[in-house]
Parts: sequence; structure tokens; C-alpha cells
Amino acid sequence: MTLSELNSLFKPVVAEALSKCCGAAAWVEAMVAVFPVADEKTLLAQASSIWHRLTPGDWREAFTHHPKIGDINSLKEKFASTSTWAAGEQAAVQHTSEAVLEALAAGNAQYEEKFGYIFIVCATGKSAEEMLALLQARLPNEPEQEIHVAMREQEKITEIRLKKLLAA
Repeated sequence: MTLSELNSLFKPVVAEALSKCCGAAAWVEAMVAVFPVADEKTLLAQASSIWHRLTPGDWREAFTHHPKIGDINSLKEKFASTSTWAAGEQAAVQHTSEAVLEALAAGNAQYEEKFGYIFIVCATGKSAEEMLALLQARLPNEPEQEIHVAMREQEKITEIRLKKLLAA
């Protein structure tokens, strides 16, 4: 849909569309309030500004709207299938080894136990091996540091999804 079309929708429909980009209710509510927006640049700037004003609790809420890495069968299905929204994220990991999938599952379990939320990474263009390396590199982080790293990854995901929303 075009930005003009998005601007013309009723607020609840805008909220539904935006919630596909980021699952934090406070972000969606604040974003709906800025409509109509002049252009994509303004939309993306507002999205970022609002995101950075939210609380760690809001960020964690957004993380819950992502699939959890942890079940080997779910991982195989996620990486093998493609959808309009996730095609770019999944394309590079369709031929992932069982060992890498198992390491991702184990690493995510460690991550979730340590930080209290699933591992969030902007997967677009990354192989499963690259995501595993990022997961392993972030595991030693302190919780106060990691929540901000995860928040920035969610911000990248949201921006990509907003652009996909406008391209749909």
C-alpha cells in the first residue's frame, strides 16, 4: 500500500497494519497518533523517535512477537518456508545444517535464561551461521547492555517492515 493509502485508513486499521511491523502496543498507539504523515522519511523518523522513548518493558513486549529460536522442527519450518514479510530474512538460511540449528536452539535457550527474552537479531541477509556467531558474541553482555543491543535490532526489523508495508 502507498503512504497515501495508509494515511487515508481509519485509525484501527492503521494500528493493525503497524502492529505487523512492531508488536509493542505503546509504539503502535504513539505511531497511530502521528498519522497522517507527509512522507516515508517522516514515517521512519517518527518510528525511530517513538521507539527510543519507550521503556525496556515495551521493547520486551515487541520481542514476544517474534518466533522463538529453540525448537529444531520450528526452526526447520521457519528457515525452509518463505513469506512476503520474511523472504529476505529467510533466504540466506534455507540450507542450514542440523548442527547449526541445534546450536541456535541451545544458544537461544541460554540467552533467554540469562536475559529473560528471546534472542532478537535483524536476520535480513544473514546466514544461520552468522546469526549463531552474533548470538554467541552477545551472550557475555550484561543485561543493561544487551537490552539496548536487542532494542536496536528490533528497530532495524521495524524499519524494514515499515518499508515492506509501504511496498505491499
